[in-house]
Amino acid sequence: MADVVQYRLERMVDELDDLERRGIFTRAEISEIVKQRRKFEYRLKRPSPLKEDFIAYIDYEVKLDELRLLRRKAVRRDSTKRKKKSVSDFAGVARIVEIYRLATMRYKGDINLWFRYLEFCKQKRHGRIKKALAQAIRFHPKVAGVWIYAAAWEFDRNLNVAAARALMQNGLRACSKSEDLWVEYLRMELTYLNKLKARRVALGEDKGSLVRDTKSVEDEKWKDENKELFMSLDEIDGNEKEESDDSNVEDVEDVTEKVDFFREKGSNVLQAIYSGAVESLPSSFDLRKRFLEILEATDLAHSDEIRNTILSDLKRDFSKDPEYWNWLARHEMSGCISKERSLEFANPQMQKAIQVFEEGLQTVTSSSMFEIYIKFLMESIVQSNGDDDEISLSSNLTGDYISHIINVYQKADETGCLTEMLADEYVSLYLKLGKTHEAQKLAEKLCSGKFSASAKLWLSRVSIEIRSLSGNSTPSKAELQTVFELLSHAWKNVPISESESLWLMAFKFFAHQGTYFDKLVEMSILAVAKNHGSDHVFSLASTVVKFVLETKGSHSARKIYKRFLALPGPSLVLYKNCIEIETNLLGDKDSLSNARKLYDSAVASYNQDVELWKHYYSLERKMGTSETANGVYWRARKTLKDSADFVVGSDL
Repeated sequence: MADVVQYRLERMVDELDDLERRGIFTRAEISEIVKQRRKFEYRLKRPSPLKEDFIAYIDYEVKLDELRLLRRKAVRRDSTKRKKKSVSDFAGVARIVEIYRLATMRYKGDINLWFRYLEFCKQKRHGRIKKALAQAIRFHPKVAGVWIYAAAWEFDRNLNVAAARALMQNGLRACSKSEDLWVEYLRMELTYLNKLKARRVALGEDKGSLVRDTKSVEDEKWKDENKELFMSLDEIDGNEKEESDDSNVEDVEDVTEKVDFFREKGSNVLQAIYSGAVESLPSSFDLRKRFLEILEATDLAHSDEIRNTILSDLKRDFSKDPEYWNWLARHEMSGCISKERSLEFANPQMQKAIQVFEEGLQTVTSSSMFEIYIKFLMESIVQSNGDDDEISLSSNLTGDYISHIINVYQKADETGCLTEMLADEYVSLYLKLGKTHEAQKLAEKLCSGKFSASAKLWLSRVSIEIRSLSGNSTPSKAELQTVFELLSHAWKNVPISESESLWLMAFKFFAHQGTYFDKLVEMSILAVAKNHGSDHVFSLASTVVKFVLETKGSHSARKIYKRFLALPGPSLVLYKNCIEIETNLLGDKDSLSNARKLYDSAVASYNQDVELWKHYYSLERKMGTSETANGVYWRARKTLKDSADFVVGSDL
């Protein structure tokens, strides 16, 4: 190992002498460079060098080369003589390339390392890039990005279109399922045609471009209305035009033929690549969307026919997918309406998008289709309101939207596609509009029907009922009884695992109503007793205990949690919450004894929980004596099957 490292360092002598002779680095700096390189070389010669070793060496050499360039510029500014390039100008890049080569040979499967290697060679214009590309393709033939990178280098840097095309076609044979490869192949071919056309235009033999002019409809309309303000640069006088009409007829025909040639060629290329891509990826929706975007950005012959073909293929293959209809509706509106203007409901493009969604509902009658449709309409309302996200019927722009959205919700309910989320949004819409009575009726209807077990809708219904009482400072007994009965009915239908929010609302509402509050506590204890053995049940118990602690104090909280713990099979979560309550009240004379009793009960039921034993031991260390702490420690060591996990402080 030492001989190899020494040999590699001796090969650097000419470079280092040149750096010192030219005044770029001092002798002390060169000694430090040799020291660092020796350290890195020894790392690389280990039996199993790490990838980080190669990366660290490369980073060091890159920074060193950047410093060399800065120093060389400074030396040139001070010197009047122009010096030729010498060995030190090339040795740094060559060494970095060699380290990259060793790294990629050691870690052939690391594609990111290969791309770093290729990017460095490309940046430094090093001749090894062609060989590196060939090696990367050989080791990673199934990575589409490697083929694209190689073709892009041949096309942009090496200016070899034939080689780039061959690489793309070979890549498509190896990675026929890659969307990016198909799209980049099409872009490359159209870019090449556009370059040929631009060359003809520069020679005066052609005009125009394959890139579509992206002027807005309003700009074109204004220009047509104000033609007299514009004059073509190549417009000639009337007399000269009459004299040259006959001689220009043939030139115009030739130019038209040449323009048509490039547009026809581009059209044929797009159709051929599109057919191959669809054959290889028949189920890819995104691929066809990307082809359509490229078509709309280019000016090709028969563009409308190709566009209609792609759209018809999309409808044939993806009409059962709600995302297709969502995309189609938004596609019909893209580029037609400025984002700065209000989006009116009667706008032709908006009506066309709504027709697309209605057709989609007839084809795909599903809840996801309704969700997408309603989301589109809500976004349109936000856009019509500008920055105001609030929905209001007072606005003429949003009134038609609101009535249409309500009709869509009703249709979803009639077709049985109304989900719990949509139903909750339906009720919320009425509340946002200020129609509390309609929202109350709708929530009552939904909770009595298919959503009788929905915690969200019961929560909305109860909150609406409570909101209707908020006008009174003190609700009457009849109103309190109505809310209590409504909550009781909700708890009978909603599973206890989902009813925590309802219990919280009930405790908050009846916090100052002693009779009803006590009834709620009794009902919660009965609910826990009926559904014992579930973690959700005891999250409810913990919630009740915490609420009682906040409102009634520690004395009442202790009474309640003791009743919960007396039920069969209390969970570890409940024990921990009760222990937390007692440890927070350690100033109280009974809190420490209560905490110990809770820990004893908990470890009796959950004796293999290491964290529980650690917390018990920690409590005794802080609040007890060394004797009680040692007692807990030895109990834990004897009880735990894997006592090695019970690691405590070193002072025992």
